[in-house]
Amino acid sequence: MVTINGKQIPAEGKTLADYLAEAGYDLKRIAVELNGDIVPKATFAEVILKEGDVLEIVSFVGGG
Repeated sequence: MVTINGKQIPAEGKTLADYLAEAGYDLKRIAVELNGDIVPKATFAEVILKEGDVLEIVSFVGGG
């Protein structure tokens, strides 16, 4: 299992890009932290999620 925003998700073996696409995230409006480190957007397709990984995904919201 991978912990994503505090929830256990069976996402191990997927690339970060695949998980984000399946979950419906808008890549232009998010930042991702993996095990305490910010993941550059250019590497999302290269990062493979592993058992025990901890992801925090933050969505940017505009407003006024």
